[in-house]
Amino acid sequence: FMQLTFLGTSSMVPTKERNHSSILISYGSENILVDCGEGTQRQLKIAGIKLAKITRILISHWHGDHVLGLPGLIQSMSSSGFNKTLNIYGPKGTKKLIEKMFEVFGFDQKFEIKVNEVKSGKFFENDEFILETGQLEHNIETLGFRLEEKDKRKINLGFVKKLGIPEGPLLGRLQDGKSIIWKGKKIDVDKATNRVKGKSVAIITDTVPCKGAYKLAKDVDLLVSEATYASDLEEKSTEYGHMTAKQAAEMANRSNAKQLILTHFSARYKNTSELEDEARTYFDNVITAEDFMKINI
Repeated sequence: FMQLTFLGTSSMVPTKERNHSSILISYGSENILVDCGEGTQRQLKIAGIKLAKITRILISHWHGDHVLGLPGLIQSMSSSGFNKTLNIYGPKGTKKLIEKMFEVFGFDQKFEIKVNEVKSGKFFENDEFILETGQLEHNIETLGFRLEEKDKRKINLGFVKKLGIPEGPLLGRLQDGKSIIWKGKKIDVDKATNRVKGKSVAIITDTVPCKGAYKLAKDVDLLVSEATYASDLEEKSTEYGHMTAKQAAEMANRSNAKQLILTHFSARYKNTSELEDEARTYFDNVITAEDFMKINI
């Protein structure tokens, strides 16, 4: 399964309860960090997640509350024995900004970092999942992200047991989507297996409602969206390039998302019940994120 760990759920100003923005997506051997606000490495330690397990970092944009934890995280990863290639993905200008970061701070870098500037569409794929990005509308270049698990095949146990197909390589081939020959007869993969649709999650960071956000959110199992303000501050929200809880819920509704989690809250809200209640008026299956909350999908 896929697990999301919310490491930081505040917006520009952290609070005693909420750190700056960061989410970890864990899937199989992959641990993908989405944004890295100040204090993220400490949040990871509190959550019991080893820094060396991080495989990729996705940067939505270069505002401080989303990236100020990056220098410290990389330094600590280097000292903790990380020895693989770390792939960092971000919007246009990320390569230059990473270079500047290394100029400013004295780094003891013991591993390779590969920086990838990405635009709308698919930017990574392996046998298990696809990563996509889309352009959002903030006051600087900003990306949203989507992880799409590939469809899998589940063995039709009654069918293969009736034929007497043993556990082993033949069942493996069927799970890989390939028909097999058993006792001189072709066994059709579509009869021997059932297709299980993959899960999907979209993370919409700082933005006003826009086409790129709606495209990423379409039909997702889980939509994680910023909801910096309640709708009584919509004018302020638009001025600073953010969404209200109402707008996030409307997006979830129109995009046919199955579940909505709100995050990136203004420090003015001592609790988020007002935002959750507002969103629930427009979309039923919604909760507000808390630091260290874990969600399985």
